[in-house]
Amino acid sequence: MSETKSDQLRVGVIFIGRLRPGFDMEWGRGMEERVRAQLQLSGFAIFEPPEKAIDEGSLRRVMDACEAQRVEAIVVLQTTMGDGRLAPTLAQLWPDPVILWATPEKQDGDMISSCSLVGAHCWASVLRQMGHAFELVYGDPDQAETQLRFGQAVRMTVTLRRLRKVRLGVIGGHAPGYFAMGGDPFEIHRGLRAQMQTFSLLEFVNAATGLSAEEVAADVARFKTLGLPHKDTTDEDLPAASRLYLAMRSFLENENLDAMTIREWPEMPNTMGQWPYLGVARLVEEGLAVGIEGDADGALSAWIAESLGLGRCYLSDWLEHDAETITLWHGGAAPLSLCEPIGTPGGPRIAQHFNIKKPAVVEATLRARMPVTVFRFWRLQGKYHLTAREGETIQPKRHLMATNGLARMKEDPGEWFEELCHAGMPHHVAVIQGHHAAFFKRLARLMEIQFI
Repeated sequence: MSETKSDQLRVGVIFIGRLRPGFDMEWGRGMEERVRAQLQLSGFAIFEPPEKAIDEGSLRRVMDACEAQRVEAIVVLQTTMGDGRLAPTLAQLWPDPVILWATPEKQDGDMISSCSLVGAHCWASVLRQMGHAFELVYGDPDQAETQLRFGQAVRMTVTLRRLRKVRLGVIGGHAPGYFAMGGDPFEIHRGLRAQMQTFSLLEFVNAATGLSAEEVAADVARFKTLGLPHKDTTDEDLPAASRLYLAMRSFLENENLDAMTIREWPEMPNTMGQWPYLGVARLVEEGLAVGIEGDADGALSAWIAESLGLGRCYLSDWLEHDAETITLWHGGAAPLSLCEPIGTPGGPRIAQHFNIKKPAVVEATLRARMPVTVFRFWRLQGKYHLTAREGETIQPKRHLMATNGLARMKEDPGEWFEELCHAGMPHHVAVIQGHHAAFFKRLARLMEIQFI
Protein backbone atom coordinates (compact mmCIF):
# COMPACT_ATOMS: atom_id res chain seq x y z
CA MET A 1 0.00 0.00 0.00
CA SER A 2 1.09 3.59 -0.44
CA GLU A 3 2.78 5.62 2.28
CA THR A 4 0.81 6.49 5.37
CA LYS A 5 -0.07 10.00 6.36
CA SER A 6 2.50 9.91 9.14
CA ASP A 7 5.31 9.72 6.59
CA GLN A 8 6.74 13.12 5.74
CA LEU A 9 6.13 14.31 2.21
CA ARG A 10 9.39 15.14 0.44
CA VAL A 11 9.37 18.57 -1.17
CA GLY A 12 12.01 19.95 -3.51
CA VAL A 13 12.44 23.74 -3.29
CA ILE A 14 14.04 25.45 -6.28
CA PHE A 15 15.11 29.09 -6.07
CA ILE A 16 15.46 30.74 -9.46
CA GLY A 17 18.56 32.91 -9.55
CA ARG A 18 19.82 35.58 -11.91
CA LEU A 19 22.81 35.62 -14.25
CA ARG A 20 23.31 39.32 -13.51
CA PRO A 21 22.13 41.57 -10.67
CA GLY A 22 18.73 43.21 -10.92
CA PHE A 23 15.95 44.52 -8.71
CA ASP A 24 16.73 44.66 -4.97
CA MET A 25 19.09 41.72 -4.52
CA GLU A 26 19.40 42.30 -0.77
CA TRP A 27 15.59 42.14 -0.42
CA GLY A 28 15.57 38.95 -2.46
CA ARG A 29 18.25 37.31 -0.29
CA GLY A 30 16.39 38.27 2.86
CA MET A 31 13.15 36.84 1.52
CA GLU A 32 14.92 33.60 0.62
CA GLU A 33 16.10 33.21 4.20
CA ARG A 34 12.60 33.87 5.55
CA VAL A 35 11.17 31.26 3.19
CA ARG A 36 13.81 28.72 4.24
CA ALA A 37 13.13 29.32 7.91
CA GLN A 38 9.40 28.82 7.45
CA LEU A 39 9.86 25.71 5.35
CA GLN A 40 11.72 24.05 8.20
CA LEU A 41 8.57 24.48 10.29
CA SER A 42 6.22 23.17 7.59
CA GLY A 43 6.17 19.53 8.70
CA PHE A 44 7.42 18.42 5.28
CA ALA A 45 10.84 16.96 4.48
CA ILE A 46 12.45 19.85 2.59
CA PHE A 47 15.23 19.39 0.07
CA GLU A 48 16.97 22.40 -1.47
CA PRO A 49 19.50 21.62 -4.21
CA PRO A 50 23.04 22.94 -3.64
CA GLU A 51 22.73 25.57 -6.36
CA LYS A 52 20.11 27.91 -7.77
CA ALA A 53 18.62 27.44 -11.24
CA ILE A 54 19.86 30.36 -13.32
CA ASP A 55 20.10 28.81 -16.79
CA GLU A 56 19.37 25.62 -18.72
CA GLY A 57 22.37 23.68 -17.43
CA SER A 58 21.89 24.56 -13.76
CA LEU A 59 18.15 23.80 -13.93
CA ARG A 60 18.89 20.33 -15.27
CA ARG A 61 21.41 19.72 -12.47
CA VAL A 62 18.90 20.99 -9.90
CA MET A 63 16.20 18.66 -11.22
CA ASP A 64 18.60 15.71 -11.25
CA ALA A 65 19.33 16.41 -7.58
CA CYS A 66 15.62 16.52 -6.77
CA GLU A 67 15.01 13.25 -8.59
CA ALA A 68 17.90 11.64 -6.69
CA GLN A 69 16.24 12.71 -3.43
CA ARG A 70 12.92 11.21 -4.62
CA VAL A 71 10.97 14.39 -3.94
CA GLU A 72 7.21 14.23 -4.58
CA ALA A 73 6.53 17.94 -5.04
CA ILE A 74 8.45 20.76 -6.72
CA VAL A 75 8.20 24.36 -5.49
CA VAL A 76 9.63 27.16 -7.63
CA LEU A 77 10.37 30.58 -6.12
CA GLN A 78 11.66 33.76 -7.75
CA THR A 79 12.31 36.18 -4.89
CA THR A 80 13.73 38.35 -7.64
CA MET A 81 12.38 37.68 -11.12
CA GLY A 82 14.32 35.01 -13.03
CA ASP A 83 14.50 33.71 -16.59
CA GLY A 84 11.09 32.73 -18.01
CA ARG A 85 12.78 30.56 -20.63
CA LEU A 86 13.34 27.94 -17.91
CA ALA A 87 9.60 27.20 -17.54
CA PRO A 88 9.32 24.91 -20.63
CA THR A 89 12.38 22.94 -19.50
CA LEU A 90 10.94 22.40 -16.05
CA ALA A 91 7.68 21.21 -17.61
CA GLN A 92 9.59 18.65 -19.66
CA LEU A 93 11.64 17.42 -16.72
CA TRP A 94 8.75 17.28 -14.21
CA PRO A 95 5.52 15.92 -15.75
CA ASP A 96 3.52 16.40 -12.53
CA PRO A 97 1.95 19.63 -11.23
CA VAL A 98 4.34 22.39 -10.12
CA ILE A 99 3.90 24.84 -7.23
CA LEU A 100 4.74 28.45 -8.07
CA TRP A 101 5.28 30.55 -4.94
CA ALA A 102 5.47 34.32 -5.38
CA THR A 103 6.71 36.46 -2.48
CA PRO A 104 5.70 40.07 -1.75
CA GLU A 105 7.31 43.36 -2.73
CA LYS A 106 9.17 45.59 -0.31
CA GLN A 107 6.62 48.08 0.98
CA ASP A 108 8.82 51.21 1.16
CA GLY A 109 10.86 53.23 -1.31
CA ASP A 110 10.17 53.85 -4.99
CA MET A 111 12.27 50.98 -6.32
CA ILE A 112 10.59 47.79 -7.61
CA SER A 113 12.09 45.24 -5.27
CA SER A 114 11.46 41.78 -6.73
CA CYS A 115 8.83 41.38 -9.48
CA SER A 116 8.26 37.97 -7.89
CA LEU A 117 4.56 37.87 -8.69
CA VAL A 118 5.24 39.02 -12.26
CA GLY A 119 7.77 36.21 -12.65
CA ALA A 120 5.32 33.63 -11.29
CA HIS A 121 2.61 35.00 -13.57
CA CYS A 122 4.93 34.64 -16.56
CA TRP A 123 5.66 31.01 -15.68
CA ALA A 124 1.99 30.30 -15.02
CA SER A 125 0.95 31.55 -18.44
CA VAL A 126 3.65 29.48 -20.14
CA LEU A 127 2.77 26.31 -18.23
CA ARG A 128 -0.95 26.76 -18.90
CA GLN A 129 -0.33 27.25 -22.62
CA MET A 130 1.69 24.01 -22.53
CA GLY A 131 -1.16 22.18 -20.79
CA HIS A 132 0.97 21.67 -17.69
CA ALA A 133 -0.80 21.80 -14.32
CA PHE A 134 0.38 24.12 -11.55
CA GLU A 135 -0.78 25.59 -8.25
CA LEU A 136 -0.15 29.17 -7.12
CA VAL A 137 0.93 30.37 -3.68
CA TYR A 138 1.28 34.12 -3.10
CA GLY A 139 2.21 35.77 0.15
CA ASP A 140 4.61 36.42 2.98
CA PRO A 141 6.09 33.18 4.40
CA ASP A 142 5.34 34.34 7.96
CA GLN A 143 1.60 34.72 7.35
CA ALA A 144 -0.66 31.86 8.44
CA GLU A 145 -2.75 32.14 5.27
CA THR A 146 0.35 31.68 3.10
CA GLN A 147 1.47 28.69 5.17
CA LEU A 148 -1.97 27.08 4.88
CA ARG A 149 -2.06 27.66 1.13
CA PHE A 150 1.43 26.21 0.73
CA GLY A 151 0.56 23.09 2.74
CA GLN A 152 -2.59 22.54 0.70
CA ALA A 153 -0.66 23.02 -2.55
CA VAL A 154 1.89 20.40 -1.53
CA ARG A 155 -0.78 17.86 -0.61
CA MET A 156 -2.68 18.47 -3.84
CA THR A 157 0.34 18.08 -6.09
CA VAL A 158 1.58 15.01 -4.22
CA THR A 159 -1.89 13.45 -4.38
CA LEU A 160 -2.01 13.86 -8.16
CA ARG A 161 1.48 12.43 -8.49
CA ARG A 162 0.59 9.42 -6.31
CA LEU A 163 -2.66 8.80 -8.18
CA ARG A 164 -0.54 7.55 -11.07
CA LYS A 165 0.48 4.63 -8.84
CA VAL A 166 -2.78 3.99 -6.99
CA ARG A 167 -4.11 0.45 -7.28
CA LEU A 168 -7.85 0.03 -6.70
CA GLY A 169 -9.28 -3.40 -5.98
CA VAL A 170 -12.91 -4.20 -6.78
CA ILE A 171 -14.12 -7.41 -5.14
CA GLY A 172 -17.19 -8.97 -6.72
CA GLY A 173 -18.21 -6.03 -8.91
CA HIS A 174 -21.00 -3.59 -8.06
CA ALA A 175 -24.24 -4.34 -6.23
CA PRO A 176 -27.21 -5.32 -8.44
CA GLY A 177 -28.57 -2.33 -10.33
CA TYR A 178 -25.89 0.05 -9.11
CA PHE A 179 -24.44 0.47 -12.58
CA ALA A 180 -23.14 4.02 -12.02
CA MET A 181 -20.92 2.77 -9.20
CA GLY A 182 -19.22 0.17 -11.34
CA GLY A 183 -15.59 0.73 -12.25
CA ASP A 184 -14.21 0.90 -15.77
CA PRO A 185 -10.45 0.28 -15.68
CA PHE A 186 -9.76 2.29 -18.82
CA GLU A 187 -11.85 5.32 -17.88
CA ILE A 188 -10.34 5.32 -14.38
CA HIS A 189 -6.87 5.20 -15.93
CA ARG A 190 -7.60 7.96 -18.42
CA GLY A 191 -9.30 10.19 -15.86
CA LEU A 192 -7.19 9.68 -12.74
CA ARG A 193 -4.25 7.58 -14.00
CA ALA A 194 -5.10 4.99 -11.32
CA GLN A 195 -5.08 1.23 -11.89
CA MET A 196 -8.12 -0.96 -11.24
CA GLN A 197 -8.02 -4.69 -10.62
CA THR A 198 -10.99 -7.02 -10.10
CA PHE A 199 -11.30 -10.00 -7.77
CA SER A 200 -14.11 -12.52 -7.35
CA LEU A 201 -16.18 -13.04 -4.25
CA LEU A 202 -14.94 -16.64 -4.29
CA GLU A 203 -11.39 -15.36 -3.89
CA PHE A 204 -12.56 -13.27 -0.95
CA VAL A 205 -14.39 -16.18 0.67
CA ASN A 206 -11.28 -18.32 0.31
CA ALA A 207 -9.22 -15.61 2.01
CA ALA A 208 -11.71 -15.39 4.87
CA THR A 209 -12.09 -19.12 5.44
CA GLY A 210 -8.33 -19.66 5.14
CA LEU A 211 -7.61 -17.66 8.30
CA SER A 212 -6.57 -19.68 11.33
CA ALA A 213 -8.61 -19.75 14.53
CA GLU A 214 -5.62 -18.20 16.33
CA GLU A 215 -5.50 -15.22 13.96
CA VAL A 216 -9.21 -14.63 14.39
CA ALA A 217 -9.08 -14.94 18.18
CA ALA A 218 -6.21 -12.47 18.39
CA ASP A 219 -8.17 -9.94 16.35
CA VAL A 220 -11.30 -10.40 18.46
CA ALA A 221 -9.20 -9.55 21.50
CA ARG A 222 -7.83 -6.44 19.80
CA PHE A 223 -11.30 -5.33 18.76
CA LYS A 224 -12.78 -5.76 22.22
CA THR A 225 -10.33 -3.21 23.60
CA LEU A 226 -12.33 -0.55 21.69
CA GLY A 227 -15.16 -1.08 24.14
CA LEU A 228 -18.11 -1.06 21.71
CA PRO A 229 -21.27 -2.33 23.41
CA HIS A 230 -23.73 -4.74 21.83
CA LYS A 231 -27.25 -3.77 20.79
CA ASP A 232 -28.79 -7.03 19.55
CA THR A 233 -25.59 -9.03 19.00
CA THR A 234 -23.28 -10.97 21.33
CA ASP A 235 -19.60 -11.80 21.63
CA GLU A 236 -20.34 -15.00 19.73
CA ASP A 237 -20.78 -12.88 16.60
CA LEU A 238 -17.32 -11.31 16.86
CA PRO A 239 -15.16 -14.13 15.39
CA ALA A 240 -17.05 -14.02 12.08
CA ALA A 241 -16.81 -10.21 12.05
CA SER A 242 -13.06 -10.40 12.66
CA ARG A 243 -12.72 -12.98 9.91
CA LEU A 244 -14.29 -10.57 7.40
CA TYR A 245 -12.16 -7.68 8.67
CA LEU A 246 -8.95 -9.69 8.38
CA ALA A 247 -9.88 -10.93 4.90
CA MET A 248 -10.39 -7.37 3.66
CA ARG A 249 -7.14 -6.27 5.26
CA SER A 250 -5.33 -9.20 3.66
CA PHE A 251 -6.50 -8.09 0.22
CA LEU A 252 -5.24 -4.56 0.85
CA GLU A 253 -1.87 -5.84 1.99
CA ASN A 254 -1.27 -8.92 -0.17
CA GLU A 255 -2.58 -7.37 -3.41
CA ASN A 256 -0.78 -4.08 -2.74
CA LEU A 257 -4.05 -2.15 -2.89
CA ASP A 258 -4.35 1.52 -1.99
CA ALA A 259 -8.15 1.50 -2.15
CA MET A 260 -10.77 -1.24 -2.22
CA THR A 261 -14.49 -1.72 -2.63
CA ILE A 262 -16.54 -4.85 -2.13
CA ARG A 263 -19.92 -6.16 -3.26
CA GLU A 264 -21.42 -7.24 0.06
CA TRP A 265 -24.96 -7.94 -1.00
CA PRO A 266 -26.87 -10.04 -1.77
CA GLU A 267 -24.28 -12.79 -1.45
CA MET A 268 -22.26 -12.09 1.69
CA PRO A 269 -24.83 -12.37 4.50
CA ASN A 270 -25.95 -15.67 2.95
CA THR A 271 -22.49 -17.03 2.11
CA MET A 272 -20.60 -15.84 5.19
CA GLY A 273 -23.53 -15.46 7.56
CA GLN A 274 -22.58 -11.86 8.30
CA TRP A 275 -22.35 -8.40 6.82
CA PRO A 276 -18.84 -6.90 6.60
CA TYR A 277 -19.81 -3.40 7.76
CA LEU A 278 -18.18 -3.62 11.18
CA GLY A 279 -14.93 -4.57 9.47
CA VAL A 280 -15.30 -1.77 6.93
CA ALA A 281 -15.84 0.76 9.74
CA ARG A 282 -12.68 -0.45 11.46
CA LEU A 283 -10.59 -0.22 8.30
CA VAL A 284 -11.85 3.27 7.46
CA GLU A 285 -11.12 4.43 11.00
CA GLU A 286 -7.57 3.16 10.49
CA GLY A 287 -7.21 5.56 7.55
CA LEU A 288 -7.77 3.04 4.76
CA ALA A 289 -9.93 3.75 1.71
CA VAL A 290 -12.64 1.08 1.65
CA GLY A 291 -15.95 1.38 -0.17
CA ILE A 292 -19.03 -0.81 -0.22
CA GLU A 293 -21.54 -1.99 -2.84
CA GLY A 294 -18.76 -2.01 -5.43
CA ASP A 295 -18.49 1.80 -5.43
CA ALA A 296 -15.19 2.25 -7.29
CA ASP A 297 -15.09 6.05 -7.46
CA GLY A 298 -16.35 6.22 -3.88
CA ALA A 299 -13.30 4.29 -2.70
CA LEU A 300 -11.06 6.54 -4.79
CA SER A 301 -12.79 9.58 -3.29
CA ALA A 302 -11.89 8.26 0.16
CA TRP A 303 -8.27 7.66 -0.89
CA ILE A 304 -7.99 11.21 -2.24
CA ALA A 305 -9.39 12.66 1.00
CA GLU A 306 -6.89 10.68 3.06
CA SER A 307 -4.01 11.66 0.77
CA LEU A 308 -4.99 15.33 1.08
CA GLY A 309 -4.80 15.01 4.86
CA LEU A 310 -8.52 15.63 5.34
CA GLY A 311 -9.13 12.66 7.62
CA ARG A 312 -11.59 9.79 7.79
CA CYS A 313 -14.17 9.49 5.01
CA TYR A 314 -17.72 8.15 5.42
CA LEU A 315 -19.51 6.94 2.28
CA SER A 316 -23.21 7.55 2.80
CA ASP A 317 -26.53 7.49 1.03
CA TRP A 318 -28.30 10.80 0.51
CA LEU A 319 -31.49 9.57 2.15
CA GLU A 320 -33.65 12.70 1.99
CA HIS A 321 -33.43 16.48 2.18
CA ASP A 322 -35.41 19.63 2.78
CA ALA A 323 -34.56 23.26 2.02
CA GLU A 324 -31.74 23.25 4.60
CA THR A 325 -30.68 19.74 5.59
CA ILE A 326 -29.54 16.40 4.18
CA THR A 327 -30.20 13.14 6.01
CA LEU A 328 -26.98 11.13 5.75
CA TRP A 329 -27.67 7.46 6.33
CA HIS A 330 -26.21 4.09 5.45
CA GLY A 331 -26.11 0.47 6.53
CA GLY A 332 -23.58 0.87 9.34
CA ALA A 333 -19.96 1.40 8.28
CA ALA A 334 -19.15 4.92 9.49
CA PRO A 335 -15.71 5.54 11.03
CA LEU A 336 -15.98 5.77 14.81
CA SER A 337 -14.25 9.16 15.06
CA LEU A 338 -17.08 10.84 13.12
CA CYS A 339 -19.72 9.42 15.48
CA GLU A 340 -20.86 10.36 18.95
CA PRO A 341 -18.46 8.99 21.61
CA ILE A 342 -18.70 5.35 22.65
CA GLY A 343 -20.99 4.93 25.64
CA THR A 344 -23.00 8.12 25.03
CA PRO A 345 -26.46 8.42 23.44
CA GLY A 346 -25.95 7.84 19.73
CA GLY A 347 -22.52 6.34 20.32
CA PRO A 348 -21.42 3.30 18.28
CA ARG A 349 -22.98 -0.07 19.10
CA ILE A 350 -22.56 -3.45 17.43
CA ALA A 351 -25.89 -4.35 15.86
CA GLN A 352 -27.67 -6.51 13.35
CA HIS A 353 -28.43 -5.16 9.88
CA PHE A 354 -31.59 -3.07 9.73
CA ASN A 355 -33.08 -5.09 6.87
CA ILE A 356 -31.65 -8.61 6.80
CA LYS A 357 -31.28 -9.30 10.50
CA LYS A 358 -27.73 -10.55 10.62
CA PRO A 359 -24.65 -9.04 12.26
CA ALA A 360 -22.49 -7.05 12.26
CA VAL A 361 -22.91 -3.35 11.62
CA VAL A 362 -22.04 -0.19 13.52
CA GLU A 363 -25.19 1.56 14.68
CA ALA A 364 -24.28 5.16 15.49
CA THR A 365 -25.18 8.81 15.04
CA LEU A 366 -22.82 11.30 13.45
CA ARG A 367 -21.47 13.80 15.98
CA ALA A 368 -23.58 16.94 16.24
CA ARG A 369 -22.09 20.42 15.76
CA MET A 370 -19.36 19.06 13.51
CA PRO A 371 -18.36 21.06 10.42
CA VAL A 372 -18.52 18.74 7.41
CA THR A 373 -17.88 18.72 3.69
CA VAL A 374 -20.05 16.52 1.50
CA PHE A 375 -18.19 15.70 -1.73
CA ARG A 376 -17.77 13.11 -4.47
CA PHE A 377 -15.70 12.18 -7.54
CA TRP A 378 -17.49 10.33 -10.36
CA ARG A 379 -17.42 9.64 -14.08
CA LEU A 380 -19.92 10.78 -16.70
CA GLN A 381 -19.51 9.92 -20.37
CA GLY A 382 -15.79 9.28 -20.00
CA LYS A 383 -14.95 12.42 -17.99
CA TYR A 384 -14.47 12.92 -14.28
CA HIS A 385 -16.48 15.39 -12.21
CA LEU A 386 -16.14 16.64 -8.64
CA THR A 387 -18.63 18.28 -6.31
CA ALA A 388 -18.31 19.62 -2.74
CA ARG A 389 -20.52 21.62 -0.39
CA GLU A 390 -20.15 22.60 3.26
CA GLY A 391 -22.43 22.26 6.26
CA GLU A 392 -22.63 21.34 9.92
CA THR A 393 -24.13 18.28 11.55
CA ILE A 394 -27.05 18.77 13.94
CA GLN A 395 -29.01 16.44 16.17
CA PRO A 396 -31.20 14.20 13.96
CA LYS A 397 -34.93 14.68 14.22
CA ARG A 398 -35.47 10.95 14.75
CA HIS A 399 -33.45 7.84 15.46
CA LEU A 400 -32.65 5.62 12.47
CA MET A 401 -31.08 2.19 12.64
CA ALA A 402 -27.56 1.84 11.23
CA THR A 403 -25.60 5.09 10.73
CA ASN A 404 -27.70 8.23 11.02
CA GLY A 405 -26.75 11.87 10.55
CA LEU A 406 -28.31 15.21 9.72
CA ALA A 407 -26.31 18.00 8.10
CA ARG A 408 -27.50 21.58 7.79
CA MET A 409 -25.96 22.87 4.56
CA LYS A 410 -24.87 26.39 3.66
CA GLU A 411 -26.76 26.18 0.36
CA ASP A 412 -30.14 24.73 -0.63
CA PRO A 413 -29.60 20.95 -0.88
CA GLY A 414 -32.60 20.54 -3.21
CA GLU A 415 -31.11 22.63 -6.00
CA TRP A 416 -27.75 20.92 -5.58
CA PHE A 417 -29.34 17.45 -5.60
CA GLU A 418 -31.20 18.13 -8.84
CA GLU A 419 -28.04 19.40 -10.50
CA LEU A 420 -26.11 16.32 -9.37
CA CYS A 421 -28.80 13.95 -10.63
CA HIS A 422 -28.63 15.54 -14.07
CA ALA A 423 -24.84 15.21 -13.93
CA GLY A 424 -25.16 11.45 -13.32
CA MET A 425 -23.64 11.35 -9.84
CA PRO A 426 -24.03 7.94 -8.12
CA HIS A 427 -26.08 7.88 -4.93
CA HIS A 428 -23.19 7.67 -2.47
CA VAL A 429 -21.68 10.90 -1.15
CA ALA A 430 -18.44 11.16 0.82
CA VAL A 431 -18.52 12.96 4.17
CA ILE A 432 -15.44 14.33 5.94
CA GLN A 433 -14.92 16.59 8.90
CA GLY A 434 -14.13 20.27 8.26
CA HIS A 435 -14.91 22.82 5.57
CA HIS A 436 -12.96 22.08 2.41
CA ALA A 437 -15.16 23.04 -0.55
CA ALA A 438 -12.78 25.76 -1.80
CA PHE A 439 -9.89 23.31 -1.46
CA PHE A 440 -11.72 20.75 -3.61
CA LYS A 441 -12.55 23.41 -6.19
CA ARG A 442 -8.85 24.22 -6.53
CA LEU A 443 -8.13 20.50 -6.80
CA ALA A 444 -10.64 20.13 -9.63
CA ARG A 445 -8.92 22.96 -11.50
CA LEU A 446 -5.53 21.33 -10.96
CA MET A 447 -6.90 18.02 -12.24
CA GLU A 448 -8.66 19.75 -15.16
CA ILE A 449 -12.00 18.19 -14.30
CA GLN A 450 -15.42 19.85 -13.99
CA PHE A 451 -16.46 21.12 -10.56
CA ILE A 452 -20.19 21.14 -9.87
